[in-house]
Amino acid sequence: MRLGVNVDHVATVRQARGTFEPDPVAAAYAAERGGAAHITIHLREDRRHIQERDLEILSRTVAIGIDLEMAATGDMVAVALKYKPAFVTLVPERREELTTEGGLDVAAGRKRLADVVTELGEGGVPVSTFVEPAEEQIAASREVGAATVEIHTGSYANAAASERPARREEMAAAARFAASLGLRVSAGHGLTYYNVKPAAAIPELEELNIGHSIVARAMFVGLEEATRQMLALMRQARVGFE
Repeated sequence: MRLGVNVDHVATVRQARGTFEPDPVAAAYAAERGGAAHITIHLREDRRHIQERDLEILSRTVAIGIDLEMAATGDMVAVALKYKPAFVTLVPERREELTTEGGLDVAAGRKRLADVVTELGEGGVPVSTFVEPAEEQIAASREVGAATVEIHTGSYANAAASERPARREEMAAAARFAASLGLRVSAGHGLTYYNVKPAAAIPELEELNIGHSIVARAMFVGLEEATRQMLALMRQARVGFE
């Protein structure tokens, strides 16, 4: 199982003072040393944390590749085609939100999203969609041409302890359905060192994308070690499942 490390929150700290540190590029190198499979960044339209310069430098220097999270807009498609990340993840975006609050409604936006996926694909950029664990959204993602679906794990991560097993099964069912359609399957949002194992044990999930919890732990142990610790928990979950 692979781990994508999101370094947005490193850039959030930098932007709070409008200075040059901490550097998300340096954070990406540390995550790579810790075993990350790729680096995830969300280039928001309001540029609240990651800047286009970060994407430019990361695209030229990070060996493990970039997962560029972005809104499905013409401006962002142009950015993706300019820098050619390893892949793009289409996400919903609202300026007033603190972080991405839910999955993309692919079913409601089939025509527009199919055009975006086609344009990116013709430019050599594979596409993933960030969706709720719902069959309708997963089927629509396949219909518009996405190669991967990333299942939004917020309902699981934020659930009360008594409700979490049901939310985990909801995730697992969605992953099984996506895999049955021939899609690659990943998951992320709100996953921490304390709730990651049940998610990581879902066999159809090929990777998890985690940012805030890793960056938070990195304040005490460093980003390289924080990445290693998360990967160790994910691998323990897989060994337990197998």
